[in-house]
Amino acid sequence: MPKMKTHSSLKGRFKITGSGKVVRYKQGKNHLLSGKSSKQKRVLSTNPVMAPGDVRRLQQQLTLIKG
Repeated sequence: MPKMKTHSSLKGRFKITGSGKVVRYKQGKNHLLSGKSSKQKRVLSTNPVMAPGDVRRLQQQLTLIKG
């Protein structure tokens, strides 16, 4: 049986916290920021914790990602 590999595209999109929760990053904060309001950019800066149901879907691909 070959080794289990982390899904490469997920490495930069998610992070596992010390307590084991999965944090995701919001889209829309990389470029074209001059046209967005300060409030919108501030809201996009937060990193919400993923819902348990969504984490179950990602569990196999995220197994090797460390916090």
